[in-house]
Amino acid sequence: MRYLAQVKILEILRLWEDGHSQRDIGTSVGCGKSTVGDIQRRCREQGLGYEEAQRLTNEQIKERLYPALTSMPVKKDPDWKSLHERLSANRRLNLQYLWEEYREISPEGLSYSQFCRRYHQWRERTGKEVVMAREREPGKELFVDWMGDTLACVVDPSTGDLLEAHFFVSTLGDSNYPYVEAFPDEKQPNWLTAHIHAFEWLGGTPRVVAPDNVKTAVVKFRYYDPELNPAYAELARHYNVAVIPARIRKPKDKSPVEGGVGWLETWLVEWLRGKRFLSFGELNREIKARVKKLSKRPFKKRAGSRESVFEAVDKPALRPLPSSRYEYAEYATRKVPDNYHVEWNGRYYSVPYALYGQQVTLRVTTTMIEIINNNRERVALHQIQNSGSRYVSDPSHMPSNHKHQREFNNKNGSDYRSWAKSVGPSTYNLINTLLNAQHVEETAYRSCMGVLQFSQKQGNEQLEKACARAVEIGSPTYTTVKTLMKKNPIPEKKAKALPEHENLRDPREFV
Repeated sequence: MRYLAQVKILEILRLWEDGHSQRDIGTSVGCGKSTVGDIQRRCREQGLGYEEAQRLTNEQIKERLYPALTSMPVKKDPDWKSLHERLSANRRLNLQYLWEEYREISPEGLSYSQFCRRYHQWRERTGKEVVMAREREPGKELFVDWMGDTLACVVDPSTGDLLEAHFFVSTLGDSNYPYVEAFPDEKQPNWLTAHIHAFEWLGGTPRVVAPDNVKTAVVKFRYYDPELNPAYAELARHYNVAVIPARIRKPKDKSPVEGGVGWLETWLVEWLRGKRFLSFGELNREIKARVKKLSKRPFKKRAGSRESVFEAVDKPALRPLPSSRYEYAEYATRKVPDNYHVEWNGRYYSVPYALYGQQVTLRVTTTMIEIINNNRERVALHQIQNSGSRYVSDPSHMPSNHKHQREFNNKNGSDYRSWAKSVGPSTYNLINTLLNAQHVEETAYRSCMGVLQFSQKQGNEQLEKACARAVEIGSPTYTTVKTLMKKNPIPEKKAKALPEHENLRDPREFV
């Protein structure tokens, strides 16, 4: 029993009513004479004519002419929606596994071939198989990715071994104009460098960059709120582009670069295979020349070439490059310790002491280290130190007692003598005596500091009197000065009365 499609049944009825023979009808609709006769018989039995058949659906015609087919028992479908969701959520699952699981529950259920056929029919009915047509807006999107293939083609000058070349690929907008660059690895610095060079190759920036979900681009993928790698996000801000990662396991989201990768794997990587280069610079010069040549090749299914469409359509839509090139920065997080100095590369850089116990972010370039708090505010900026002291401190980051301690630690004998001279000659005399009395001058620094700090508390005049009195009584020490500073007024030296003596002349004799 062969069921013909609705269109053929309608055509057979029309030609039959027009008086054509079974042979001519069969030739016209592409079926045998006997099939035409079978359709005519079924239509006579059901009283179905051409005019009525035109108003019926395909299923209604099938029920009228082939009732045996429609009355056959049909096995119930499983819940295709839940099965599809499981397949989409778990890449390790496949239809074979789900079918075996289904047959354990329904031993009399669908065979594997019917299971697969009906699943795909369900996908077609629900729109899961269709692809949305995408018209690429000129100059809007730059699709970026690493090529899956690597190629051992760069000779290590020190060992003679061959180094693997990893290929960064980008394609732009409507033209699919490519940029390719080889690197020794796929780490963050090379990922960012490749973007910088791609923008400069294009001579402008797109509005959107669409990467895959690599760690150098996306830390955590969330469809509505992806968390970008900090360095990648900063590059995007510098070039004023939006980064919109492709969805996981959705290659059609980045079909231009996927297609470009396949095209370049054939026409570039295969062309490079077997060649040897003494450096990545030499390899990339060869790649640029080859890509320029490939971009001039005419499209097969549209007018022009990648280069001509880029020049005419995409390039005019690009935005200008910023005035300065992006400077790569590394990022790290640190918890501020009790000495409020955070570590980077074996050295310690100060932050405001009030941040003790908090997390801060370090943004490190080749020359500067910037420290950012949780509100994304810069709280410290230091030059990178590769020599000298391991601790790099900004006095403004210190509490007041630490500032005083730092001031004390940084003073030397000349500083104390200069400070004492500003107070007065007696103070200078005492400080100079303290310093000279020690075999190692540094031994007296604390005493000098202690003495001179009295001027800040009680004034220069009072200190000057105390120092003069301490020297006068032959005790130029911190302890003596401290004792004298507590007395107000400072006692003056008393003249001793001369003892009675027979050799003394009476004062009246001098009148």
